[in-house]
Amino acid sequence: MIETSLVIASIMTMMTAATPLIFAATGELICEKSGVLNLGVEGMMLIGAVFGFAAAAITGNAALGLIVAAAAGLAAALIFAFLTLNLLSNQVATGLALTIFGTGLSALVGFDFVGETIDQIGAIYIPVLTDIPIIGALVFGHDPLVYLSLLILLGSSWFLNKSRLGMILRAVGDSDVSAHAIGYPVVAIRFAAVGFGGLMAGLGGGYLSLVYTPLWAENMSAGRGWIALALVVFASWRPNRVLLGAILFGGITILQLNAQAAGLGIPAAFMSMLPYIATIVVLVLISRDAVKIRLNAPACLGRSFRAER
Repeated sequence: MIETSLVIASIMTMMTAATPLIFAATGELICEKSGVLNLGVEGMMLIGAVFGFAAAAITGNAALGLIVAAAAGLAAALIFAFLTLNLLSNQVATGLALTIFGTGLSALVGFDFVGETIDQIGAIYIPVLTDIPIIGALVFGHDPLVYLSLLILLGSSWFLNKSRLGMILRAVGDSDVSAHAIGYPVVAIRFAAVGFGGLMAGLGGGYLSLVYTPLWAENMSAGRGWIALALVVFASWRPNRVLLGAILFGGITILQLNAQAAGLGIPAAFMSMLPYIATIVVLVLISRDAVKIRLNAPACLGRSFRAER
């Protein structure tokens, strides 16, 4: 019975660890499908985390904090979009600058909130269903944002593969010149995709500070934005694979925490490296098949577009 409870708790914790990655990776996948490479996910997550926590701490309303977190990520993404899509700045350099900016801004805004705590957004409880042995807790015992992340991921998959707007988005990412030639507003579509990516990154950051660990700590994203970027490549730009990758990396994160708690004698610094070592190993294995990457990656990814009359 104790072992069963431990397994259930581990799986639920794994899903909690995977949720911010699902949010951030789903947003970045939509962004990259439009042909825009935004390396500022880490910075947007930190901006969302600090502004969401600040709003919740001031108002006492965690739900409002989540809305503010998403709005803050959206605002940061729109700055990136303006610089890269209107002013045609380099997407890689601008994305890195956004991460640096987000790291510094979050430290500045969050200085007065270090050490404060808020009421955590707890797990939902559905009478009868949640009380079902084993299955009840695993399926119906998570916090609302776990279900929201899965719904957004499922909706993104349908949007890209089944909807007309999704097919237009993919066309813009694969051939922006051709899409423009037949009348599609390439820049506007990419603005919307980048904005969605920022909103999701902000929501992922807000999840960290309002649900995962309901407090603010500097650099609390701890590289999850970079892992989300790697997840998009791991998933071969396919939404249904994002969930698998997020659970995998979430499981590795929980594994290293449990190993440290068990006192196995492995240096803590090495255990903390595990998620990033796994990321590198996965990317190396994937990069061996260069043909598959070229076939799945948007053809215009990272390229600036200038509309020609």
